[in-house]
Amino acid sequence: MHVFYATQFVLPLPPGHRFPMAKYQLLRDRLALEVPAIGLQQAEPASDGELALAHSPAYIKAIGDGSIAPAVMREIGFPWTQAMAERARRSVGATIAACRAAFRDGVAGNIAGGTHHAYADKGGGFCVFNDAAVAARLMQAEWGRGRRVGGPRELKVAVIDLDVHQGNGTARIFQGDPTVFTLSLHGQKNFPFRKEASDLDVDLPDGCRDDDYLQALEHALAELERRFDPGLVIYLAGADPHEGDRLGRLKLTWDGLEARDRRVFDWALNKRVPLAFAMAGGYGVRIEDTVQVQVNTFSVAAQYWKRWQNQPR
Repeated sequence: MHVFYATQFVLPLPPGHRFPMAKYQLLRDRLALEVPAIGLQQAEPASDGELALAHSPAYIKAIGDGSIAPAVMREIGFPWTQAMAERARRSVGATIAACRAAFRDGVAGNIAGGTHHAYADKGGGFCVFNDAAVAARLMQAEWGRGRRVGGPRELKVAVIDLDVHQGNGTARIFQGDPTVFTLSLHGQKNFPFRKEASDLDVDLPDGCRDDDYLQALEHALAELERRFDPGLVIYLAGADPHEGDRLGRLKLTWDGLEARDRRVFDWALNKRVPLAFAMAGGYGVRIEDTVQVQVNTFSVAAQYWKRWQNQPR
């Protein structure tokens, strides 16, 4: 199973910064040791033209050359550096590569990504560029260029966002677009406090536990299936619904999160829809807990990747 990374770009964050940058290298190291079905590959950066499918040229330029306004960088939550700009490009590139690999193999992943708070013209909440939005637009463009005779005229993409925070940037970018369905299960009272309208939003109360969460997910997937027929799924498998997360406010166990992942992968497999996934958020009191949630996601993904290979095309 192809998995893409940009862990060589580590942001020089100030002491005490709450973003757990070290989790990406820890995850990569554990995957290399524990999940032999995974083939790790360095991600290439997204180009200006690719980013412009979802972002304004002025914003892309300002991030690239450091002329971005300080207030915008404060909203993102990182200091500007060239390494920050390069890492943001490669995080998008990793999701693009995962989508292409998913079309070939059924399932592929990005060790980072899930930067769903980025709008077309600004970032926010540790998100610079919106990898899912750029990848969805690019896959649609590539589909149009390479469409088989008699095949669907357009590629429909479902973004299944199970980070604990609502995907406000993704929702805004795709509002009114019938070719992309945005689904978000998130904490009702959590960041962002002014939410955008996804195609399907499921607000969850503080303290939500496994059974209630999984029931809500089941209803959401049924509603997605009733309203939309995707040719690609981009899945944001956030670790932050975990009960040990500092910012999550939900109470899912490791078992509950693994059941969540299995349900999403199973839904896509049964429909024979390629699925690319990204890790999105995770801010555990213990960074080891966040990494364990993510290792579990990749382990489940590898099992479903194998099942894809064993099914007739």
